[in-house]
Amino acid sequence: MSTTERPRILVVGGGYVGLYAARRILKKMRYGEATVTVVDPRSYMTYQPFLPETAAGNISPRHVVVPLRRVLPKAEVLTGRVTTIDQERKVATVAPLTGEAYELPFDYLVVAMGAVSRTFPIPGLAEQGIGMKGVEEAIGLRNHVLEQLDKADSTTDEAIRRKALTFVFIGGGFAGAETIGEVEDMARDASAYYTNVSRDDMRFILVDAADKILPEVGPKLGVYGREHLESRGVEVYLSTSMESCVDGHVVLKNGLEVDAHTIVWTAGVKPNPALSRFGLPLGPRGHIDCEPTLQVAGTDHVWAAGDNAQVPDLVGRKAGNENAWCPPNAQHALRQAKVLGDNVVSGMRGFPQKEYRHANKGAVAGLGLHKGVAMIVVGGKRIKLKGRLAWYMHRAYHGLAMPTWNRKIRVFADWTLGMFLKREVVSLGAVESPREEFYEAAKPTPAAVPKPAETATVSGEAARVS
Repeated sequence: MSTTERPRILVVGGGYVGLYAARRILKKMRYGEATVTVVDPRSYMTYQPFLPETAAGNISPRHVVVPLRRVLPKAEVLTGRVTTIDQERKVATVAPLTGEAYELPFDYLVVAMGAVSRTFPIPGLAEQGIGMKGVEEAIGLRNHVLEQLDKADSTTDEAIRRKALTFVFIGGGFAGAETIGEVEDMARDASAYYTNVSRDDMRFILVDAADKILPEVGPKLGVYGREHLESRGVEVYLSTSMESCVDGHVVLKNGLEVDAHTIVWTAGVKPNPALSRFGLPLGPRGHIDCEPTLQVAGTDHVWAAGDNAQVPDLVGRKAGNENAWCPPNAQHALRQAKVLGDNVVSGMRGFPQKEYRHANKGAVAGLGLHKGVAMIVVGGKRIKLKGRLAWYMHRAYHGLAMPTWNRKIRVFADWTLGMFLKREVVSLGAVESPREEFYEAAKPTPAAVPKPAETATVSGEAARVS
């Protein structure tokens, strides 16, 4: 960590907002005007809309992450967590991955910590559930699903086989619907290589507490999405929830009980709980209370945006909805980050702040290869698309929204190769514990000394023989 007398702009979080805000600040800032410090427990940013395709093997995991130090060469990138912030002293406490925590002074603060999975105290969820917030979880889900096919193909126990081939997904929003669509696609393709496993042997279940799925694209496309998934053999249970999943025994509120080795949790997100220790005003759901300028309410040196911020939707409020707030999606995060970066530089120079204003451009979702739904707003009119054309819109939008040309090219290259080559269906579950095999080979072997019971048995048998 460098020490400097220049003003420090501390960016807490290296996700979508943190990365783009820091890039914008560095671009607009004069040489030597300030030090930009980015703190995040990971050294890379993850483009979360691509996690379902990563889990299905359509995109390489390395291509959906952006290394912070490479993209922000003029910034100071610290790998660790900001645990607390003293607003009066303008000091943040940073806990690095190793070593003792230390204090880091700042002059301007950007809070972009994003969100974490919203969970409930459901028995068994912590032990059995698989999230979909990070690339590590996407890789883990892919390996896990393919391992279940391996397990089912190799056993003669029907109960083990049935449990291995049952996949339960909780949450029918973008994350849940896209993930089950992609994973079902992958499992269907993979089953062609197994002697004793077919798609008919598998059971996919999607559960949501609401009365519809994909609410972001509207009710009609939501109905189409549900009917499409059902046509592929996915069981969709709406207006219900999971009550428990101890040892993989899933109990739904509607009375359905099923055993499953795979339980994927995508039932929404919530602001990072660490925000409660930052001394900032929070809204009723734990988001940072922000002005339309993205400044935190009651401050002149703190800004926030993205999933951890409660930002007024000025376009929605102008249309008559006085309680409109910007939804937590990549569309708003990208545009908020640019306005935030400009406002930080303006605030540092004593210039007026600009209000964030953005009209919704629609939403796109992929439900597997060549399948999707899209709602595009053009000239105030909503255009609804479904099927292959919507899938093309989904890939085009997110492919272009992927940060840096380096990653854009790599993602499009993955897609292009996928047009000519078959999908990879190899499970690399051993990457989660790569040293296990070496440890088994290298650990000391105890001397082969017969146990007392074994010695007595041998002696007795020898006596009888004699």
